[in-house]
Amino acid sequence: MQRSADLPSAPVESIGARSLADLLRTRQANRVRLYRVQPGEAWTTDFAQTGDEAADPMHSKVAVAPDLNVHLPIGVHQNIGGLHDQPTPGEVLCAALASCADSTLRVVANQMGVQIEALAVRVEADVDVRGTLGVAADVPVGFQRMRLNVQMRCAQGTREQLVRKLQQAAEHCCIVLRTLRSGVPVDLNFEPAKQV
Repeated sequence: MQRSADLPSAPVESIGARSLADLLRTRQANRVRLYRVQPGEAWTTDFAQTGDEAADPMHSKVAVAPDLNVHLPIGVHQNIGGLHDQPTPGEVLCAALASCADSTLRVVANQMGVQIEALAVRVEADVDVRGTLGVAADVPVGFQRMRLNVQMRCAQGTREQLVRKLQQAAEHCCIVLRTLRSGVPVDLNFEPAKQV
């Protein structure tokens, strides 16, 4: 992965929180300026991929950040017969929403100059697995309900109106939340795997 010119030269762990907040504001301001004159530069494609031997019906791994060489083991949920000894795809979906809500709150708070002292995000998703197992044709396949719970404490003296504004802005800007709420077309393509 190529480093962007405006990334810090020192390891992120050695940079103080105040400096990171300033760095984020500077990087975002640079991006906003760029996107105003070159809107096409704002288009981003995230991806994840699997690609492992397929002999094991209960385990695989997904590269969630292939350029960073981050791989997440994936297992099959116990309620559909799996061992549930690795994170399941549904849990990864919950993690995507929780992490997006968390990072969005942090970024928006930074933009607004609101200091968050404590933040915890929990996501729960309910699914009736009879649908995916073909037990009941009238049961939909997929999560029927998700709950996003945010526990947040801002610095003492932060005006309640500002906290509400932060919450509304974060809800508006959270990409995964907005995607799940509105739905998104998903193209599916099957093709033969290449011989190794």
